[in-house]
Amino acid sequence: MNKKIGIVIGVIVLGMIFVVSNINFEEQAEITQPEEPEEPENLVLMPVKAARPDCGPNDECYIPAKITIKPGETVYWKNQDAAFHSVTSGFYDDPDGLFDSELLDPEDIFSYKFTEEGIYDYYCTLHPWMKGIILVER
Repeated sequence: MNKKIGIVIGVIVLGMIFVVSNINFEEQAEITQPEEPEEPENLVLMPVKAARPDCGPNDECYIPAKITIKPGETVYWKNQDAAFHSVTSGFYDDPDGLFDSELLDPEDIFSYKFTEEGIYDYYCTLHPWMKGIILVER
C-alpha cells in the first residue's frame, strides 16, 4: 500500500514539474509602472500648512499667489494640504459670486475657465488670509 502511495505522489510531482517547465514566462504580460499624469498648465497649489495664518504675509497660501493667463484659458487649483480649502471669487467680506469651489478635500482639484480680460481676486472661505489674483490679459 505504501508503495502505491509513493508511486502516486511521484507521478503527481513529475506532472507538476512537467507543467511548470512548459510555462512560457516570456508570454506573460509585462509589469509596467503607471505614467505620472501631466500637471495642467496654469496650476495653483494650496500647499501643506496653507491653513496657517503665517502663509499670508509671504504669499505662500496659494502658489503662485498671482498668475497671468489669456482669455479662454483655464486655471486649476489643487489642494495639497491636509485641511479643507476653497477657491472663492472676490474678497472675504465681499464675494462676487463668479466662481466658488465650495470645500475642497485634500488632493481635490477645482478649475475655472476665464473668458474675459480683467483682474480676478479670490480667497479661501475658511482661511481669509489665503488670497490670490488671476490676471487675464491678451
